[in-house]
Amino acid sequence: MKTRKIDAVVVWKHIDDSLVPRLELNVIDRAVYSYLLRHSHLEGKRRLRFSMAWLARGIRVSDGAARPALRRLLDRGALRLLRRTKLGHEMEVLLPREIRGAVARRTPARPNLFRTGNRSQALPLDAIDFLQNQMLRRSIHTREGSRCFYCLRSLTSGMQCLDHVVPRIGLGANSYRNLVSCCIECNSRKCATPAADFLRLLYRQRRLTSPELNDRLRALDRLAAGKLRPILDPPTYPPGATRRPNPLAHRGHPRNASPHRR
Repeated sequence: MKTRKIDAVVVWKHIDDSLVPRLELNVIDRAVYSYLLRHSHLEGKRRLRFSMAWLARGIRVSDGAARPALRRLLDRGALRLLRRTKLGHEMEVLLPREIRGAVARRTPARPNLFRTGNRSQALPLDAIDFLQNQMLRRSIHTREGSRCFYCLRSLTSGMQCLDHVVPRIGLGANSYRNLVSCCIECNSRKCATPAADFLRLLYRQRRLTSPELNDRLRALDRLAAGKLRPILDPPTYPPGATRRPNPLAHRGHPRNASPHRR
């Protein structure tokens, strides 16, 4: 797919000034994006077909380092996965000005806060890794209402686990669009089977009715479209802060029955 000629100087300025800081790309993320950009737009193409071995060899890193970076770029909207084949992945590489949030970030009405290191940051929901802490993992379980996303059985906390709809080996991300709460049995049986095919298998085994199958297939579409959004409660006080005892609490002061929070 041909594209119009671009001004490489302007593009690289956008990468340095906007893309890297706004999407919080690390060194490997930037190397992957720049390498794919060089072999796509700078050669008059928007789409690129490549293998992980070719990418890792080109930026001089291991496959284990290149693959997570590619997932992060997909999560942040810098790349679009068009097709996976035996020969590799076909992707569309977006220019910095085409990436949502790379040029200007709107302030959300209610920021999604999560811990990173010793501070609290606000990031777009699509950029959050939902496996990084217990609060985020719990938000996925809560979204499903304590039911298995696949077989719809009721679950207790000891029966719950998180499943990648698109497996990690297939570049499945830790995004809320790709994680569901399910039972341990469905998680172990599904493995790398496409989610839609696994749901049809449950139907053939009479574990889902026809209306339930149609409902689950629609839920898959809604999940991929970002319509099944978990609710994140911001922390009451910044991570790393400690509760400061109230000196009046032990004196029976009615307005100081509970300690202040810093």
